[in-house]
Amino acid sequence: MGTEFPDGFTWGVATSAYQIEGGRYQDGKGESIWDRFADTGRMPSSGDVACDHFHRWREDIALMAELGVTAYGFSTAWTRIIPDGYGDVNQAGLDFYGRLVDELLRNGIAPWLTLYHWDLPQALEDRGGWLNRETVDHFVRYADVVSRALGDRVKHWITHNEPWVAAHLGYGIGVFAPGISDFGSALTAGHHLLLSHGRAVPAIRSNSSAAQLGIALDCRPSRPASDDPEDVATNRVHDGFRNRWFFDPVFGKGYPADVTALCDERQVFKDAGLPFLRAGDLDEIAEPVDFLGLNYYTSVEIRAGDEDGMEVVLPAGPDQPAGYTEMGWEITPEALTSYLGHLHSEYAPAAIVITENGASYSAGPASDGVVRDLKRIDYLDDHIRAAGEALDAGVPVAGYFVWSFLDNLEWVTGYGQRFGLVWVDYATGQRIPKESYHWYRRVIAEGLPDQTSLL
Repeated sequence: MGTEFPDGFTWGVATSAYQIEGGRYQDGKGESIWDRFADTGRMPSSGDVACDHFHRWREDIALMAELGVTAYGFSTAWTRIIPDGYGDVNQAGLDFYGRLVDELLRNGIAPWLTLYHWDLPQALEDRGGWLNRETVDHFVRYADVVSRALGDRVKHWITHNEPWVAAHLGYGIGVFAPGISDFGSALTAGHHLLLSHGRAVPAIRSNSSAAQLGIALDCRPSRPASDDPEDVATNRVHDGFRNRWFFDPVFGKGYPADVTALCDERQVFKDAGLPFLRAGDLDEIAEPVDFLGLNYYTSVEIRAGDEDGMEVVLPAGPDQPAGYTEMGWEITPEALTSYLGHLHSEYAPAAIVITENGASYSAGPASDGVVRDLKRIDYLDDHIRAAGEALDAGVPVAGYFVWSFLDNLEWVTGYGQRFGLVWVDYATGQRIPKESYHWYRRVIAEGLPDQTSLL
């Protein structure tokens, strides 16, 4: 017998607005920081058309229904609903998502709505973006607008997807929009993202009393390269900045004291302490949630000498060695099992939903039109089993979403990295379900097979 998951377990797929929608100039949509990032040559491709989901959403939902998923995780584009982020509401944008939600429900698919997947309105960035505390208030208003409009039908809400990425890659390293490179700015942006989460939760609850609310945090579980004390210490630094800095405050533990002390030691800010932190902020960030969304792809090995204790990964590409995906990420499903156990013992969330898990492989249609992405099947099989092991050990794992439903714009790597269960021809928009799509459909319907059947 294969691994069994309980009745009511959520099986889903996930996407994000900027990566699939397109329709940049339609129905009054405003400019986002990613539009500006692409327009100024900071990435090889834009999301102006992407997968054209803005026009092909009915076709995409039909494919989801055929797949048999019970849930679809997607994000709304702030700029489609409030084009400048703070001014008038664009009813046409709300209507688009209303039609999407209604079609999902007609097909028996629960909408899991994420309010923010990194696409800040450029007009707000011009006012300071997530470095400006006023953006917190604008986000809460946006959450209120969307939940008032859709809260009667949407019962699962995620405030933010991967605030670490938005803060550190966008404001700390500058490789993501808006392209700012300053570590103190990353910490400031991260705090405002978390604060906006905490303040948005009660706003959404007031509009959707039966809603289940959470936040999706990404993680990079790490291990020291050796037992050398310097490697162990560096690994602790990595875990502090990469993981604990976000998980701890969400679950009422505040910012890690050892990391705060390290900020003082490194003089990240002019004066000691965290200048963005005000009385009451940590209580608001720790507003109780109904589930924790966990995005997991890989783990990393840390050794002394790694800059700031941050991970170093191999260059991405199709010629990665065995044991790595084409993103250059090591395949370590066992780390998912152990990290789920860690989250359960350390924070005791009421439920954990794996809101993203997947792998990039570029296998395309063969001469017979079939996309034989067997490496993706192996990856997904291993990680679903890893989640099952944690569930068997008592961790309240309540759902699993594959990233991604469609091949899409993979941010600064453009369209070359393909995570989808469905192949997309970007020139024509044609969709071709891959072998992994058909495999996942069987898993949802019948459960995981015996591993020997995969050979």
